[in-house]
Amino acid sequence: MLRLPTVFRQMRPVSRVLAPHLTRAYAKDVKFGADARALMLQGVDLLADAVAVTMGPKGRTVIIEQSWGSPKVTKDGVTVAKSIDLKDKYKNIGAKLVQDVANNTNEEAGDGTTTATVLARSIAKEGFEKISKGANPVEIRRGCYNFCKWRQRNWQYHL
Repeated sequence: MLRLPTVFRQMRPVSRVLAPHLTRAYAKDVKFGADARALMLQGVDLLADAVAVTMGPKGRTVIIEQSWGSPKVTKDGVTVAKSIDLKDKYKNIGAKLVQDVANNTNEEAGDGTTTATVLARSIAKEGFEKISKGANPVEIRRGCYNFCKWRQRNWQYHL
């Protein structure tokens, strides 16, 4: 029976030989600042525009192409949000953030996904605008979080 430290000592030379072949050898494309925010905001706007047309009782119907079967016809905001996948990875990051908002709203409340998507776009747009003017992103997040906590405590007084 081999002891575990002995097995690890025997594996070390093999791992040194294989290590260069097991690592990923491609570069990451990294963007910072206003360029990255602008691309993310374009993705947020694309998804929010597609979802916003389904808002309210007079909301429009959206036809979603599917890889199999006939197209899907829906007025559900979360279904429209889930179906969007953008080719540009930076725009797709913004779209995925808003998709998460729609999915979480659907799981928590079951309705209001379109409204949550439109609000998320507005928060992102205003937040990016304030950040580009020099505001601290952590303080913006903290302010949103504190408002939500306050609103939860005082919701019955403002109806």
